[in-house]
Amino acid sequence: MIMKWLNFKSTLYTVLALFLFCPEDALAQADKSDEEETKDTVLVSKSEPSKYDKRIHRFRKGWNSLIPTHNKIQFAGNMGMFSFGTGWDYGRRDQWETDLFLGFIPKHDSHRTKLTMTLKQNYMPWSLELGKGFSTEPLSCGLYFNTVFGHEFWVKEPSRYPEGYYGFSSKIRTHIFLGQRLTYNIDKDRRFFTKSVTLFYELSTCDLLLISRATNRYLRARDYLSLSFGLKFQWL
Repeated sequence: MIMKWLNFKSTLYTVLALFLFCPEDALAQADKSDEEETKDTVLVSKSEPSKYDKRIHRFRKGWNSLIPTHNKIQFAGNMGMFSFGTGWDYGRRDQWETDLFLGFIPKHDSHRTKLTMTLKQNYMPWSLELGKGFSTEPLSCGLYFNTVFGHEFWVKEPSRYPEGYYGFSSKIRTHIFLGQRLTYNIDKDRRFFTKSVTLFYELSTCDLLLISRATNRYLRARDYLSLSFGLKFQWL
């Protein structure tokens, strides 16, 4: 026991002597220990992003904006019997939508089924929360341009007709519409493919039918208005 105590005192005196008479060596040893401890330390730079980083961020943001945010299925509306499309929401409240549809018209009395393409612009001025995940857009409006693929439709009047016989294109139609929407926002824990589903209807008419209504007062609403229904699946 006495020998252990003497060894402890000897070691203690040696350490004190080093700090008292060789402080530089002791400090160097301490600095060396600190350096070894900080070798694996991650240093975080607080410098501002470079012009290159900002340019890459804008580049990626621009490409990300091209990713569609939703898909739609629409029945009727002078776009085809059924039309399937994708589109983009934008605006401060996502009150604007741009859609691109491909549809088809069954052949019925014609020789073949026809394909259609539609470019559609939608605007929803406001949205109202109904509770329990439901919301409504009491007014949706907009316009769309529709074309039918086929040699029997034309943009410029064919030479077989007298000049000015037709004052319009049979291939491209311009439509306007009004409608309403009901949306169900799926709970975050129950989402799988989509975050919300929207049911909508629209009343629409086209340029030719409006001209017919203006020149033929006997036409009733059902003669120049078209009713359509659709579903919207919100992905992003």
